[in-house]
Amino acid sequence: MFAEPEFWVAVAFVILMIVFVYVGVHRTVLTALDHRRDRIKAELDDARRLKDEAAKLLADYKTRGASAEREAQDIIAAARAEAERIAAEAKIKMEDFVARRTKTAEGKIALAEAQAIADVRSAAANAAVAAASSILSQSVKGQVADDLLAKGIAEVGHKLN
Repeated sequence: MFAEPEFWVAVAFVILMIVFVYVGVHRTVLTALDHRRDRIKAELDDARRLKDEAAKLLADYKTRGASAEREAQDIIAAARAEAERIAAEAKIKMEDFVARRTKTAEGKIALAEAQAIADVRSAAANAAVAAASSILSQSVKGQVADDLLAKGIAEVGHKLN
């Protein structure tokens, strides 16, 4: 039994363990393991905290995105309504403008017609006066003719104009 190498490896192992216990290696190893455990736990806690913060930020950004989308839709709807209102107002203004221009043109046409009629009447009266003056001056002679001619010309001119 003392000649076998496994025996001496076992004895050396036991001696090594006794030396380790005497020197306090087990406390050093346990302390190192405790520190490593605490560090890993702290890292896990930080990772969990960061994950929670990331989830909150994601939810916040999703909320903001949805809010921005709703706001954009509201702006688009308001712009469409405003454009329709402006188009309707422009149509009404254009129709009013056309109606006023038509009425003004009709008034100008009526005025031009009245002026043309007055001009034609005046020209006809002047022609009639000239014709009557010429006929009467050739057919009637003397002072009576001159008085009658002046009175007739004045009367015809007054009635026709």
